Amino acid sequence: MAQPRSPAARRYVRRLAVLMTVYLAVLFAAVWLFRNDMVSGAGAWPLAIAPALPVIGVFWAVMRFIVEETDEFIRMLIVRQCMVATGFCLTIMTIWEFLQNFEVVPAGNGGFGAAFFWFVGLGVGALYNKLTMGTAGTCA
Repeated sequence: MAQPRSPAARRYVRRLAVLMTVYLAVLFAAVWLFRNDMVSGAGAWPLAIAPALPVIGVFWAVMRFIVEETDEFIRMLIVRQCMVATGFCLTIMTIWEFLQNFEVVPAGNGGFGAAFFWFVGLGVGALYNKLTMGTAGTCA
């Protein structure tokens, strides 16, 4: 794996590592507590929301990376990647909602929500950058 070159890229990778570690710990704890019926009522709300917080933190980390990156070309690649991710996510979720509305697929999404598809879209955006610009950048 290539070492991120800019200080902003290194901070982004560190933030991502911390947030994903917190996400996994909180997710496993929440799943365990819910499956063992150790939480109910009003306490279920904050526990159910808790795994979403580090995911929201990842959105912040990506946007912070854009703000902190001083190389304009790398910053443009990240913005393009985010734009592709957003378009990809909105497309998938819009299609899925219409399929649900017309009862072609059952309600729910099996845990694959907008955040999942946005993150997949980041990968699609990196591939798009590689194919159209010749590089995906240092962290893409």
